[in-house]
This record gives sequence, C-alpha cells and structure tokens, in this order.
Amino acid sequence: MKYVLVTGGVVSGLGKGVTASSIGVVLKACGLGVTSIKIDPYLNTDAGTMSPFEHGEVFVLDDGGEVDLDLGNYERFLDVTLTKDNNITTGKIYQSVLDKERKGDYLGKTVQVVPHITDAIKDWIESVSLIPVDGKEGQADVCVIELGGTVGDIESMPFIEALRQLSFSVGPDNFCLIHVSLIPVLGVVGEQKTKPTQHTVRELRALGLTPHFLACRSAQPLLESTKAKLSQFCHVAAANILNIHDVPNIWHVPLLLRNQNAHHSILKQLNLTNVATAPDLDSWNKMAETFDNLTNHVQIAMVGKYIGLTDSYLSVVKALLHACIACSLKPHIEWIAASDLEDESEKSTPEAHAAAWKILKSAECILVPGGFGDRGVSGMVLAAKYARENKIPYLGICLGMQIAVIEFARSVLGLERANSTEFDAQTSDPVVIFMPEGSRTHMGSTMRLGSRRTHLHNRDSLTSKLYGQVSYVDERHRHRYEVT
Repeated sequence: MKYVLVTGGVVSGLGKGVTASSIGVVLKACGLGVTSIKIDPYLNTDAGTMSPFEHGEVFVLDDGGEVDLDLGNYERFLDVTLTKDNNITTGKIYQSVLDKERKGDYLGKTVQVVPHITDAIKDWIESVSLIPVDGKEGQADVCVIELGGTVGDIESMPFIEALRQLSFSVGPDNFCLIHVSLIPVLGVVGEQKTKPTQHTVRELRALGLTPHFLACRSAQPLLESTKAKLSQFCHVAAANILNIHDVPNIWHVPLLLRNQNAHHSILKQLNLTNVATAPDLDSWNKMAETFDNLTNHVQIAMVGKYIGLTDSYLSVVKALLHACIACSLKPHIEWIAASDLEDESEKSTPEAHAAAWKILKSAECILVPGGFGDRGVSGMVLAAKYARENKIPYLGICLGMQIAVIEFARSVLGLERANSTEFDAQTSDPVVIFMPEGSRTHMGSTMRLGSRRTHLHNRDSLTSKLYGQVSYVDERHRHRYEVT
C-alpha cells in the first residue's frame, strides 16, 4: 500500500479536505485505485453528537457511520463508498485500547501512548486502507490520509508520532507527505509572506516528519520569488511547491494540480510511474467550464436553523449545485434563519423579520433541511404554508419533510394541534412520532442511520415518478422521528 499524508499548518479551514480529495482525483485519473482516511483528533467517538455550529455537517455513510464532512468530499470527488472506519478519532482509538486493556490483552503491561496508542493508530490505518471502496475487487493502490487540525495541536501529537513511525516502517517509496499551508498577503505591504509556512514546516520537521510537497493556499498565484524562498527555507524542491490559489469553483482544484504536474511528482515519489497512465480529466474540465459559463440563475431560499455556519448543510448545497448544473442553471442560495420568519420576531426584530420574508417571497423555490429541537419550527411551518398556498416548489429534507406534513395536517386536514412528539409530547394529533428503534437515554448512534431501502408499491405515484418509476430506492437516513 502507498500512503499520501495531507497535513495542515498556520490556520484551520484551509481546504485540506478538498486538497486531499483533489489529489485522489488526479491519482485516480492516472488509472490507480484510491481510498481515503480522515483523522479527527477530537475525543468524541464520532461526529454524531456534535453541534453543526461546532463542527459543520455530520455526514452519514451507507453503513450508518456519522462522520466528518470531509468524507462527503471524498465520496463525491472519488465516487467511492466509505465506511465508518475510514474516519479515525481519538475517541475511537482510546476506546479500542482501553477495551483491550480491560480484557487483559496487554498481559499486565503499563498501557502508554507510545507504543500502545500509536500502534493502534498504525494498525487501524493499515487495516482500513485494505478495504475495497470503489466496488471493485482487491485493495486500492493508494490511501490518501488527511490529518485534521493544524500541526502543533496538542491533541494531534499521538497521530503525528504514529504517522512518523508508519512512514519509517513502510519505507520512502511508499509514503508521501503533502503539507497544506497559507501564504497570506498583508494589505499594507502587498507582499506574499512565507514566514508562517516556514514556521509550520519547522515544527513539522521537529516532530520527525519532513514534507515532500507544499500545497500553498493563496488568493493569487504564487510568484516565482515566493516559490524560491519557500524552497530555500522549507527544504522542499521548487518543483514540489504546489499552488492552490483561489478558483471560481472547487472542480478547478484537480485541474490546477494536473497543470502543475503534481501527479508526475507524486507518482515519482511513490515509485508508481511505471504503472500509472496520463491523467484523464476531460470530464472534470468539462464540468468546471460548464459551471463557469452558466448565465441563468435560480434563486433558492434555504430556511434552516444553523445558517450561521453554511458548512452545516454542505451536502445539501453540493446536491443543489449538481442538480442546477444538470438544468443549466447557476444556484443562488439565499439563507434564511427560520426563527426570523416567526410572528414573535416581527415584534422583537422587525427588520430581520421583514428581510427574511422579502427573501422568501422573491425565491423561485424553497428548501427546508434537517435539524433537531423546536427552535425555528414555527418559522419553517410558515415557509411550508407559503410555498403550498403560492404553488412555490418546496423540498423538505428530514425535519423539512416533517414540517410539510405538520403544516398540511393543520391547514388542510383541520387538525389544529397536529405536531411532532419531539416538539409537543402531549399533542392530541401526533403526525410525527418517535421511532421504536430509537433510544431516549443515549444520543450517539441511536437513530435510524445509514442506507435503508424504501419500497414504492404504486409505480404511478408522484414519488415513484420522481425516482424514475422504480420499485424501490436506497437512501441514507439520520433521524429519530417518522411520519405516522
């Protein structure tokens, strides 16, 4: 197995996930099989109990794994189906080690970070990298590993040490380290600054890892003088300094890497030049150019609870993007806080209330995504009612679908107290109820999770027609409540 490790420095949120995904795309375009692993150094077992404001979207896998949103990037970019084990967290590692200690597997030895935690990390990586993820037989050729956070974070130290040991054990021909860093430009000076990258590379080397490549994030393309300075002070060949500058859309990133011959250098580092082909990225090029050349727009109102962090709805946004491109439209998403639509906000925050309704009424379609808790629910109901009465296309996902049922039951069926038992446990008209397989005492991994099959008995129904008149559909679920 060949490993490509992607680390990050200076600041978080640089786009390590997109960078790692794009590297995988370019390698896959060279005819190689690619799998991915995301390491999240937080102590949570998984992302399932984390607030969307805290960590963005919780991405759900086919096997029910609740994982980091970057695994969604991997699946979309690489066209693979990952497992929950492709997301490694500190919580998972420590839990596995402590379970072994309780069973006596360590034969009375003192359990320590080195070697027991680091060995567990290495074993996990090596075993998961062998799992087929692309529907083909046999293991992948390359495993792209993304280490979350930034180099120097105290919680990532065991992973850095484990990866250092892994690089030594697999040998230089089987390990490639790409460090993503920021090249800022100070407004007053106007010069591309390399010092932050110099510091983060120095810290990485002090921990025993020397990057083979630098992936430099910047607003504008790197100057040759900047590359020369980085090469001199970071001990990285100028040809291995990759520039991922700002682009119109993220589909340009694999093309950026290809245009800089990143694939050739990575293949050379991994000793794969004899088995790889020239990268075929024609479909990516076409997709990127198609989006850039779209002129017609569609205005979509997104009525949600977590709009303060748009990453909370990343998969929904990406799905809208793909759907709009298929219709030759460029999406213009207007974010509306559901609570701003409520009658109470008209008194407390009249300007926000008026602005929210103005956006809603100007939208060509309305989408209400998922969420938990009763905050903003009455605003979502009003949005659903407006869409139904004015024949505006409405899509409800998870909570949004439940909202549509509640609104229809109240307004059309005359069930004034129609509600979900999540919001009103004593409602006389429970149209949305708690699912029998759920747990009322534990939150983590106790919902209906992962791919489930829904059988469509009436082929002439609207639902069946929307799915292409199929007899069943497999969809991923993440919810505790269902329509009665």
